[in-house]
Parts: sequence; structure tokens; C-alpha cells
Amino acid sequence: MTHPSTRRRTLVVLAAAAVVGSGVTTATAGGDRPTDGGHRAAAGQHRDGGEAGGGGCRRTDVAGDLTLDVTHDGVTYPVAVYVPGGVPADRVLPLVLNLHGSTGNGPQQMDVSELRPVADREGFVVAAPSGAIPLTPRTPPDPAGSWAWNVPGVPTTENALPPADARDDVAFLGRVADVVSDRLCTDDARTYATGYSGGGRMASTLACRTPERVAAIAPVAGLRAGRPDPDDTSVPEVEDCRPDRPVPVVTFHGQQDAVNPYDGSPDLRWGYDVPLAVQTWARLDGCRVGPEAVPVSTHVTRLGYAQCDGGSEVQLYRVSDGGHTWPGTEYPTSNGTVTQEIEAAEVMWDFFEDHRLPSR
Repeated sequence: MTHPSTRRRTLVVLAAAAVVGSGVTTATAGGDRPTDGGHRAAAGQHRDGGEAGGGGCRRTDVAGDLTLDVTHDGVTYPVAVYVPGGVPADRVLPLVLNLHGSTGNGPQQMDVSELRPVADREGFVVAAPSGAIPLTPRTPPDPAGSWAWNVPGVPTTENALPPADARDDVAFLGRVADVVSDRLCTDDARTYATGYSGGGRMASTLACRTPERVAAIAPVAGLRAGRPDPDDTSVPEVEDCRPDRPVPVVTFHGQQDAVNPYDGSPDLRWGYDVPLAVQTWARLDGCRVGPEAVPVSTHVTRLGYAQCDGGSEVQLYRVSDGGHTWPGTEYPTSNGTVTQEIEAAEVMWDFFEDHRLPSR
């Protein structure tokens, strides 16, 4: 039987092939900010929140999977991007940064997350860049590589701290968001971040260090609230996560996760438990109510914090029989049970829709 994600890939490849004749299957962005399209709103301003013609921006007539070349510190990186079809070229769209797990890559994460059909229905752009720290390839090796993110001060899954010359991934992901915004007409006020495992840790780091860039985050099997304290990995290092605005957070974690254990580990690569990560974000966001436990399905419970500062909220979808997996995906995995009782892609988008960055 053909795998569902394979069928979707086939459809988007056909969609991309349809525009080959127009020369628009790969968009390229150089190291400098474009000056010919007037795409970005004036400095310090957000684009219009989705109405046609907002901010004077216009997308090239492309849809489906494409590759956007992003130059950062003199090096050009290919970034997998998905653009929904059937959307007016001058409509400003939300952007979801979709970050892969350790030993993964951007194209693979596009398949794992199953965000494409949600993007088509709801009208948002997905960007799935790859890390730049090479890891031992999987068997069989993936042609797009095996990478880790540079989460500051945290070892990779190969138990080595990022090298001193590792790419600054906080800055790089900001650059990705800028280039996608310029080239594909996305809304700075509705830029979100999700990620699986190591990508979840990276999305958490973006919220800690650049809260002015992400309107909300949705880590899967990887929420952190700062790195583990090197002197006591059972608690987060307070100085490592001090956002200057409340960041809405929704996260998903299996209680049978053997890679990033729900109950924590003594390892600096993971450390404190998931409930503490969630509680810490509730404290950072000034939440006054919670956690309230609401059964969602047989094996899924939502624990929510509410009445938080700035209209933020914090939610954990706890999966009692879930492994180190992405809820709802049909992508093959050997990391334990994948719940089909919820779909993380659907739940996170419903959450994202309720949040945007405040006007500057």
C-alpha cells in the first residue's frame, strides 16, 4: 500500500512540476536584503494581518514544494518550503518554522509533521530548514543529510557540545524568517515555530532568546524553558530563558518517551522533566490559573494554564502511551507508539491561529 505521506509528496511534486516552465521551482535569496520588491513593511512595523494587498507585498505565482536558498554569514543553505495553492498573490500569509529532530533534515520534517494539508486548507507557508552540525548518518543514509541544531550550551545527541565555530542557529532561523517573508509575503506578526525532539528544543530556544520573532511555539517531544542547569540538571538554568514578553506555548509529549523522558534524565542533553518545563513557561507567562487537566481522548490529557499575561496560554498534551513520536503522523518510526487520537499538526494550528505578536 502506498504510504499516505508518499501520495502527498507525489501530488506536490506534480504541482511543482507544473510551474517548471515558468522557471519558478527554486527561489534564491542572496546575503543582502532584497530592495527590488518592496516586500518588507517599513522598519518597526508588522504587515497587514492577512487582507489582500496588505503591506504592498506580492508573491510569485508558485505553490507546492520549493527550495529557497538562504545566505547567512557568507554561506548559502537550501531551505525546504511549502506554499499553499489557491491563495491570492497579494495576501499576506502566516509562516510556520518547522524544525527537524536530531539526525533529521528539513525535507524529512516536512513529511513527519504532515503540515502540508493543514497549510493548504488554512493558508499558511511552512519553512523547514536543516541544522548545520553533522551527525552520524542514519541507515540507510538520507540524501538530505543528518543534522543537529546548535542549541547554545547543550550537547548534541552525540554528547558533544556544539563546536565553537558552529552556525548561530538563533540568528540563522531569524534570517530564514526574514528571507521567506521577503520572497513569499509572510506576516512578521504571525510567525510561529514548531519542531520535533531536537527541533523542539531549538523552537524553545527561539522563544527564550528572540520572543519578538515568534508569536507562539509548539514543540513536540522537546519543550524546554532554558537549558538544564549544569550544576543540577533537574531544574532549568534561570538565566538561559528570560523572554521580555509572554510567549504562548502548546506542547506534546509521550509518557513512554525513551529519548527525551517525560520524567526527565540526569543528562545535560535533556535534564529536567516535562511538567517542570511547562510550569516554568506558565511562570514566565504570568499565568494565574492551572494546570487544569482535561481528558481529550482515551490516552490523551490536556493540561492547561490560563489567565496569562498578554493573552498568552500554556498547554501540554500528555500522551499516556506515546513514545518519542509526533502525534497523528503516519511517517514510519521506531521510536515507540504514535498516537492517532490527536493530530499535532491540526491542534497546533488551531492554537497558533489565536495568537499573534503585539503591534510595535
